[in-house]
Amino acid sequence: MNAPTTEDRWFEGGCHCGAVRFRVRLRSREVLDCNCSICAKKGHLHAFAEPEDFELTQGEPELQTYRFGTRTAKHRFCKICGIAPFYIPRSHPSHVDVNARCLDELTADDFSVKRFDGRNWEDNVDTIR
Repeated sequence: MNAPTTEDRWFEGGCHCGAVRFRVRLRSREVLDCNCSICAKKGHLHAFAEPEDFELTQGEPELQTYRFGTRTAKHRFCKICGIAPFYIPRSHPSHVDVNARCLDELTADDFSVKRFDGRNWEDNVDTIR
């Protein structure tokens, strides 16, 4: 996964309406900006977390799941406001992929952004595994 950082702390985040809340321990300040069909439309900045570094603290009943293509990825979103604060990615199905834009304390400027050519996913996925 991502290289560890000297900062290893928990951050809180959630959807727009506040129905879905989570906390995540970030071990890296690098995020991916993917240009695939869904990420480009959602504006998702990918911060991968190990399962033990993610806790859904509120809103499981408000979450819906969207799947397409291979149906491996579990795109989770709030059924009230439509925001997708995290999901289970196809590239790392044993991890949680948090949208860094949904964190309370941090903004996109707090991260090193690495571009990922998700439009050509099959050709490039090994660069992030």
